[in-house]
Amino acid sequence: MGKLVLIRHGESVWNGRSLFTGWVDVPLTQAGIVEASRASHLVNGIDFDVVYVSALIRSIQTAFIVLLSDSRRRTPYLIHSSDFFHRKWYHTFSHTEQKNMIPVYRCWQLNERFYGDLQGLSKSKIADIFGVDKVVSWRRGYTERPPKGESLQDTSRRVIPFFNKEIVKQLEAGKNVLVSAHSNTLRSIMMNIEQMDEAQVVGLEVDTANLIIYNYSNGEYLRETLSEKDAPK
Repeated sequence: MGKLVLIRHGESVWNGRSLFTGWVDVPLTQAGIVEASRASHLVNGIDFDVVYVSALIRSIQTAFIVLLSDSRRRTPYLIHSSDFFHRKWYHTFSHTEQKNMIPVYRCWQLNERFYGDLQGLSKSKIADIFGVDKVVSWRRGYTERPPKGESLQDTSRRVIPFFNKEIVKQLEAGKNVLVSAHSNTLRSIMMNIEQMDEAQVVGLEVDTANLIIYNYSNGEYLRETLSEKDAPK
């Protein structure tokens, strides 16, 4: 049985300012670091075999903070995409050294929804211009696209094939997998796993540093319920 742990990154600088972020690469706030640390305590009984993050720093920071709880005190190391010119140097570790490391794959396919012309703009000001209902449809709807941006459907079309090709095979091998990503990429994955329809996914919220855990066996996912009281004392 493999275990899949999904986590949305902790609060980012632009989350704190209520700005549309999308693919803009902004880091965590101090509050976001604390959120990720709290999540780390909640999963410190899980030894992760492999980790997937987006190409954005807030996702990467969150994953590395969560991995501080690793009971075997292994070191996470970041594996860049195949076109990264230093990639060849990532395979020089000895077998013994690799046993003490956790591979973290940096994958643009897990990036947040691209919000196009809205990126960097205030959510409240955009609501004043276009109306609250339109902004809600852009943020929570399935097929609605913000100006020059992606819909959730568009996001799913890049996330789900990647998830099925790369991440599911790790679960099938019985590995424990951590995915540190974003609200809309995680909504896409959860929609796929739980076979939600469009109406169900519209109401799906994923809070910052929120953990969603599934046990995987023979193609079936069983979701766990996790709360603060589950954290080791």
